[in-house]
Order: sequence, then structure tokens, then C-alpha cells
Amino acid sequence: MTRIDFHVLPDGSQRQHDIYICQLVERAWREGRHVHLHCETESLQQTLDELLWTFHDASFLPHAAADSPEAAQVRVTLGHGQQAPQSAELLVNLQRDVPPFFSQFEQVVETTGPDEAARAQARNRYRFYKDRGYPLETIKV
Repeated sequence: MTRIDFHVLPDGSQRQHDIYICQLVERAWREGRHVHLHCETESLQQTLDELLWTFHDASFLPHAAADSPEAAQVRVTLGHGQQAPQSAELLVNLQRDVPPFFSQFEQVVETTGPDEAARAQARNRYRFYKDRGYPLETIKV
């Protein structure tokens, strides 16, 4: 059964949130895991695409859009909308809602987001998983 981790972030900016996501992805990548970042919008996907290369001086996280030919050669993919990745172990969900394909992953990472509106949406996702009996872990950052 898919394990769900909720990362409770302190109040901060969207940029701080996005950098935290990049740090999570970097850790998983160093562990050899296949990661998919599922974005709310194409704009967020583009922002994270850039940030994965630049979020710190030594950044080098090979990644690709999930629907690109390069996706098969990298362990980190990005997508948005209803598109599901070809394969990955870890889903980092950055959508307001739970993606319909979340259960194909071993693990899902959710965050509370950078503001109160995002926290309200995170509470709804938490209830969704809890009501369906998924194992939940809360990680306070």
C-alpha cells in the first residue's frame, strides 16, 4: 500500500517552498530513487524545471518533462494536469487535489504549502488519504 508523508512547513514564501521541494528531490535522487513531481500548472512545472538546476551552487539534478523523449533516461520527471509518468517510485504531489494515479507509487510526499489556502487544501488531501486507510506520517520541518 502506498505510504503518504505530509511535510508540515513553516510559514514562508513560494520560493522557499519550491527550494524545499528541490532539496527533497535531491535526497531521493542521491538514494537512487525515481521521482515524479506532479505540478498544479505548467508554469509551476517550468519554475521547478529551472530551479532543479539552480537551487544551490552545486545543483545538478538531471530531469525531464514526463512526456518528453528524455524522460526514460532520467530518474526525476516533472508533469502537470492529469498526465501520469511512465514509472516512478516517489510522487511529490504539488497539485491542490490528490491525483487519480497516486496509488501506483510506493510513496507520496505532500506538503502543507507556503500559505493558509495551501494548508486548507493539504488538510483536505490528508482527510482523503486517512478516510481510505493509507498509512500517514507527519513530518514537521
